Parts: sequence; C-alpha cells; structure tokens
Amino acid sequence: MNSTLEFVKMHGIGNDFVLIDGTRRSLSGIDLPELARRACHRKFGIGADGLLLVWPSKRAEFRMQILNPDGSEAEMCGNGIRCFAKYLYDGMKEKKEVLSVETKAGIMVPAIIAENGVVKLVEVDMGPPKDEGEIILEGYTFKKISMGNPHAVTFVDDLALVELDKLGPAIENNSHFPNRTNVEFVRVLEKNEIEVLVWERGAGITLACGTGACASLAAAVLSGRTDRRAVVHLPGGNLDIEWQDSDGHLIMRGPAATVFEGKYYLPDTGKDKI
Repeated sequence: MNSTLEFVKMHGIGNDFVLIDGTRRSLSGIDLPELARRACHRKFGIGADGLLLVWPSKRAEFRMQILNPDGSEAEMCGNGIRCFAKYLYDGMKEKKEVLSVETKAGIMVPAIIAENGVVKLVEVDMGPPKDEGEIILEGYTFKKISMGNPHAVTFVDDLALVELDKLGPAIENNSHFPNRTNVEFVRVLEKNEIEVLVWERGAGITLACGTGACASLAAAVLSGRTDRRAVVHLPGGNLDIEWQDSDGHLIMRGPAATVFEGKYYLPDTGKDKI
C-alpha cells in the first residue's frame, strides 16, 4: 500500500512551491531529491518550481531546505522564504510576526505584515549583495551578483527580443559557473522601476525569483541605472526591493499565497523509497 505525504501548495507572485513539513511527519528513508523531481513535475506530479521542506533547527526557530525540480539543492529562495514564513505564521496559535529561519545562505529573519491575522506581505532582510565582477557570454555583459546563491544579470533595451529558453540554459551551465547560475535579463523603466525576466538554476523559466529581483536591483544600482529602491516587475507580479544605505542590506517585500492542501502518494517501491 502506498504511503502518503501531506503537502501545501503555495506561491509567491507565481513562483510556486510544494511545501512538506518535516517537523510533523518523519521523512526518514525518503530519497528527497527524487521526491522533488517527482512532486514538482507538472504532468506526473503536483507541479512546482521547487520543493520546500520544514525542519527543526539548532541555530534558528526553523530550517528551510529548498530542492529544485531537478533534485539539486538551492542555498536560498526569496519567494520561497516568504511562503515558508506565511505557512509558519498561519499555523501558529499565538501569532509571532518576526521569525528566524536557517538556510544554506545563513539565518534569515522574515517579518510578517498582517491585518487581523491575515498575511498581506512578508518583508525579508536578504543581507548584502556581493559584487563578483563581470563576464561577457553569448554577446551579453553579465554582472555577477551573489545573494548567497549565484546570479548573472544583464541589461537589455527590449525583453521581447530575449530568447530566454535558449540563452538561459546556455548561461546557467556555462563552465565559468562551476555550481551553475541563475540568469536575469533586466530592462530599466525608470529610476525606481525595472522589469526582469528570470531563468532559474535547476528550474528553468519561472514567473518570479526573489533573490533574482534583489540581484537585479543591486546590479542596476552598481551601474548607476536606478535609485536604491525600486519596484521590480516580474511576469508573475511585483516586488518592492530596497538596498539600504545604513547597513548595505537588501530588503525584499512581497506577497505569499496558499493555493491548496493535499496528500501526495509515494510510489509503492518499499520503505518509502522513490
């Protein structure tokens, strides 16, 4: 008989996730990368841009593990951590609006902005960006920005001319990036407004990327194209990103939504192995 896993489907401006709570159900014996590949598949699984796992932490209140649809592990996910924070907040009997979450990129402290107990926005201090120089690939000059995970950001005049399905994987898997990279194509609209297309490492084209939005603003500020706070338009919606003068940290503000809950049936291969 197949065993099941309870899950929650969530999204942050279209960047969608399957969330499974490892503090409520033992995941021992489950091949988690294979679970991510199967559960995130949009035809044979639930369908998602990534799998979020909730774990206990010795360094923070909770630990967030992020697995991409190809089974690889990401250091950080901006839209994911907003969904993660909303999930935790919604499950609390006594609501706590500031949480600490351990990630592979360090401790993150998402802050819930709620009205009458309903989450409206989640604000996250994403830490300082790291400028790692520039590189020319495929005829584009990319600014390399680390947000705890790698990003390659370039600026274009017309996003409609960007062949993201071809350029994205070429840049992501270029030998210059030994751990692969996320890729952002950016069009500057105003000093406080940019538009971004994203190719996510391990996921492909997505409707949004929180760390990508942060990296894009950082690259725009470093190149003198924008102010330090801007609305970032992504295909799935908007994020408010601010690079603070005071401490050099990037602040991300945006929504998170719960779509549905359900049970995922593990393939009957014995001992929950998939």
